[in-house]
Amino acid sequence: MPKIIAVMTALLIAGIGSAMSAEIPSQRQSELLYLLKHDCGSCHGMRLEGGLGPALTARRLAPYGVEFLALTIIQGRPGTPMPPWRPFISEPEAQWLAQQLKQGIRP
Repeated sequence: MPKIIAVMTALLIAGIGSAMSAEIPSQRQSELLYLLKHDCGSCHGMRLEGGLGPALTARRLAPYGVEFLALTIIQGRPGTPMPPWRPFISEPEAQWLAQQLKQGIRP
């Protein structure tokens, strides 16, 4: 597991870190929240309290940084059912979604 974290951290430094300050338009924010509920919710539970995938509650995500979560969204988790969302979500959008999850948003 530490090797995965090291690889994800290296990828983060190479890409997502530079996208952190981008602003997400309100229309796209609504679309991302819809995606969170309907697409992420299909595995993580409609209330994000767990299912096939782990819970995405603020309490469950507390040990993880926003950057790590954003990278997980973008890259997926090899060897698990978590797919990479890069084809559908930009790095700034993944960062925004991760921030929302850390704050305990409910779609």
